[in-house]
Amino acid sequence: MSMQTNGREISTSEAINEALREEMQRDETVVLWGEDVALAGGVFKVTKGIYTQFGPTRVYDTPISEAGIVGLAVGAAMTGLRPVVEVMFGDFLTLAMDQLVNQAAKIHYMSGGNFSVPMVVRTTLGAGRRTAAQHSQSLHAWLSHIPGLKVVLPSCPYDAKGLLKSAIRDNNPVVFFEDKISYQRKGPVPDPDEDYTITFGQADVKREGSDLTIIATSGMVHLALTAAAKLAEEGIEVEVIDPRTLVPLDTQTLVDSVTKTSRCIVIDPGYQSFGVTAEIASIVAEHAFYALEAPVRRLGGIDVPIPFSPALEDLTIPTVASVINLVRETVTA
Repeated sequence: MSMQTNGREISTSEAINEALREEMQRDETVVLWGEDVALAGGVFKVTKGIYTQFGPTRVYDTPISEAGIVGLAVGAAMTGLRPVVEVMFGDFLTLAMDQLVNQAAKIHYMSGGNFSVPMVVRTTLGAGRRTAAQHSQSLHAWLSHIPGLKVVLPSCPYDAKGLLKSAIRDNNPVVFFEDKISYQRKGPVPDPDEDYTITFGQADVKREGSDLTIIATSGMVHLALTAAAKLAEEGIEVEVIDPRTLVPLDTQTLVDSVTKTSRCIVIDPGYQSFGVTAEIASIVAEHAFYALEAPVRRLGGIDVPIPFSPALEDLTIPTVASVINLVRETVTA
């Protein structure tokens, strides 16, 4: 990953805020709305100060109706605007599935290309914040299953800013998943005067290694990198790949890495059954079969409603320790 940052580090939250401001400054058709995104700056304070800069015609609060928020965005996108809407918890996408799945994803096709839906739905994923079963799910696999939607999962501030700018400029509906735990995690990001974007469908090699490939998404990338650093002390060199976008998916980079290392673990914050880990593991098994020296392993969320109890919740999600243990098992298989 090549970047010139002059030592500047900001949080993921600040990177997203910068991306929104820069795109709204660049293009007056970009508008922002959602629950409490204006004066309050959003429930996670990601949109802090944007209302003051752009005013009530560009930034405004909505009623508590995800169906209304996303449905309004579909219509606005079809008629000339580029709305960026916030659904504060990814769990609440369930209330807007018709608007996303049956409307936004299909209008371009059903209109013979006469209409486009250039909108971004910003939402969250990730457990670990003690917010219980209705505010802790990672439902990105649902949207990745639907042709016509693009699905983005940034893992660091640099990627969050570059990918969001690309999402806003894209002429397709994009669902942009932000890891709640990662909002305050800092990392290098170029100065605001450097107008960089990140192309969809280009995975990033976050760490090079030779013994095993970990393909990790969203906040699991940080988990994988921490585990890889500890495993290096044991002489196990792990390569960490971040797909960055699930749709489109950079299959080639994933397969090339596994072909080199001959072993693979896929880590994702979502429920493990019928999810992202299964799809990526299947792709690797199909395209790198003859290079594999061990079965592709998977590590995702346990298939239970996420508990409120901290002691119980911690058992349902991947940890650095569980990653390290699975790597040890796989390299000795």
